[in-house]
Amino acid sequence: MSVLLFGVSHRSAPVSVLEQLSTDEADQGKIVDQVLESPLVTEAIVLSTCNRVEVYAVVDAFHGGLSAIGQVLSEHCGMPLNDLTKYAYVRYAEAAVEHLFSVASGLDSAVIGEQQVLGQVRRAYACAEANHTVGRILHELSQRALSVGKRVHSETGIDAAGASVVSVALDMAEKKLGSLAGCNAVVIGAGSMGALATKQLARAGVGRVAVMNRSLPRARRLADNTCELGMTAVARPLDDIAAVLADADLIVSCTGAVRPVVSLADVHRALSSREQPGAGPASGRPLTICDLGMPRDADPAIAGLPGVCLIDMDRIQREPSARAAASDAEAARAIVAAEVADYLAGQRMAEVTPTVTALRQRAANVVESELLRLDNRLPGLQSIHRDEVAKTVRRVVDKLLHAPTVRVKQLASTPGGDSYAEALRELFELDQQAVGAVAAAELPLFAGVDDIAQRAGRDEFTSVTTDLGKTE
Repeated sequence: MSVLLFGVSHRSAPVSVLEQLSTDEADQGKIVDQVLESPLVTEAIVLSTCNRVEVYAVVDAFHGGLSAIGQVLSEHCGMPLNDLTKYAYVRYAEAAVEHLFSVASGLDSAVIGEQQVLGQVRRAYACAEANHTVGRILHELSQRALSVGKRVHSETGIDAAGASVVSVALDMAEKKLGSLAGCNAVVIGAGSMGALATKQLARAGVGRVAVMNRSLPRARRLADNTCELGMTAVARPLDDIAAVLADADLIVSCTGAVRPVVSLADVHRALSSREQPGAGPASGRPLTICDLGMPRDADPAIAGLPGVCLIDMDRIQREPSARAAASDAEAARAIVAAEVADYLAGQRMAEVTPTVTALRQRAANVVESELLRLDNRLPGLQSIHRDEVAKTVRRVVDKLLHAPTVRVKQLASTPGGDSYAEALRELFELDQQAVGAVAAAELPLFAGVDDIAQRAGRDEFTSVTTDLGKTE
């Protein structure tokens, strides 16, 4: 069994495609359930963020698992599979491990180094665990990815170099507005990103913020928390959006809505109100909208209106400040590479464990058989003598097996190490069924790539980082 990743992200697709693929928690549960309907898939997790939708699955066969996942995502987004594959990427076995570690470390984010993605990986794993869609393989992989992400953030300067999406958006807005101090702001969405936005607005000296959310009680809670930061904050229902926008300099929208919450008509009405004598912000500054939602929270047509500046994810990804310093990113990548190598070595060692266990069990059976023959030949042998013979025989067997079993685990940790377990089975004529019985309780992360290549065609596995378009 191997880990297969099927994903679409900001690196492979435009925002319009990501919008079609965007999922909420209910959608994610449905996607996993449908993927697991395939007999070739035994475990699955969906990681959905503002900039990516990725399915990690444990599969028995590469092509069959790939087809099952691709078909489910195609049906979810309403896009023909052939069209979806133009924007998708696939990672298999070692490459899937490396990709997840990089994602958890913030190296694959629109804003390199952002910490939010680590929490999103944690939530994706927790959701899958709660729904019992992960087993030992994805459990260990997810836990290690979270550990790697924490290590990267604690041991490198990538946090300072790579700000959050909110930070980059507000920096861009400040350049447009001149300063955020004294501005009237609106935060649409009372989730984690909305809370982060209010904190950063408070630090920037924003004069007043209106918090809007589909659930007014949640908006009130965030507004109350914002007031504790020393900033004036009020909660308003989403129905009041046109009136609220009329009095705003800056809007930060970060909801999980499936359609825009800031419409072209809303902004038209707000601009008309601002033009009335004595209405709207006295500053005369442009209305600046930071759309951090995925799918979009603001109608893209708003960007064409005079007096409006729309900062969306496309613009944020192109912003130079969204890129971490080269030295910090390189240090983070070095940690990821070392962690990947260590993790894979551990998995290869775990893969040989069933063979070593079966060998020791066979040796124990041989010892017991010979002791039984001794009892039959020397029925009068005193128990004290028999016990001493038994101890001696077992010590001899243990010493003979110690070196080869320790050494085979060491060799198995190297690339291609699965061949050593096969050699051990051949040399000692181990029953494959006995080895399989042990392995059933402790499944390895992935079958050796050479074994997979022999089954599916070696030419297609020259790299475990596979472009989906090349596999069909």
